[in-house]
Amino acid sequence: MTQCFSLTETRNWCYRSTFTGSGLRSTIIDLKDGTIMHCWIPKIQTESKPNLLLIHGLGANALWQWGNFIRNLTQHFNIYVPDLVFFGGSYTTRPERTEAFQAECVMKVMELKCVRSVSVVGLSYGGFVAYSMGVKYREFVEKIVICGSGVCLEEKDIKDGIFPISDLDEAANILVPQTPQKLRELVGFAFFRAPLVAWLPSCLLLDFINAMCREYVQEKKELIKAIAKDRNLSELPKISKPTLIIWGEQDLVFPLELGHRLKRHLGDNAQIVIIKNAGHAFCAEKAKEFYNVLMSFLVDSKPPGQR
Repeated sequence: MTQCFSLTETRNWCYRSTFTGSGLRSTIIDLKDGTIMHCWIPKIQTESKPNLLLIHGLGANALWQWGNFIRNLTQHFNIYVPDLVFFGGSYTTRPERTEAFQAECVMKVMELKCVRSVSVVGLSYGGFVAYSMGVKYREFVEKIVICGSGVCLEEKDIKDGIFPISDLDEAANILVPQTPQKLRELVGFAFFRAPLVAWLPSCLLLDFINAMCREYVQEKKELIKAIAKDRNLSELPKISKPTLIIWGEQDLVFPLELGHRLKRHLGDNAQIVIIKNAGHAFCAEKAKEFYNVLMSFLVDSKPPGQR
């Protein structure tokens, strides 16, 4: 029986309306190398506003991850929200799966849109991409916000048991869920207090999976596995621009120790804010607190509760 109504697609439509109503437009960019990028960009770029690049993580799409903040952020910044490769409307025929490649693709979009400088905010996997941009494009990036991103993890951490799941294949199956049970597991790991979605009937969870998680499944799993491959903290370059690290106190996806490790790695150049009683999805669990911390850093460079 053909499905006629989708709650997930309805919410997608609402978020798209929010983005367009906030002064953004959807655009497709052909990078001429086998890569197509989709990005939300300002309908009109305001010269008096600074530029802000928002990079999503795994799980729900960029619309869902940034939809609750976009109206407020567009009042202060020229906002750019790309779909990373293999998410939303972005894809490639090239074999690369690293965050460095993702950063390269996002940077090409910025160049083609004549963006000369930008501050970057990356959620989870998006934080890996943001960090890579800070390393490769130092003159372009002004400030960087890393949100619950295990940039400082090492390949040996997986074997040492720092993560609740030490098998990368199983972790990828949860992070790219294909069944209601795996989606429930993902929600359990991402939130400190499981939201109502964890108790929804399987048919509604399948609706979300069909809308969000069915495309480029293998490619997304390859992205996840590439994160830890040959990763060594001693080889991680330091970024020189002002950096804010935001972490959920009860994060199970990337444990808080990785946030402290990143702060030690960057030294005085970085500030860390820990959001209490929140997990990996702190931007959803503590949306107001997250927004206030973010704005304080981007506007004033002094986030509340810094440590």
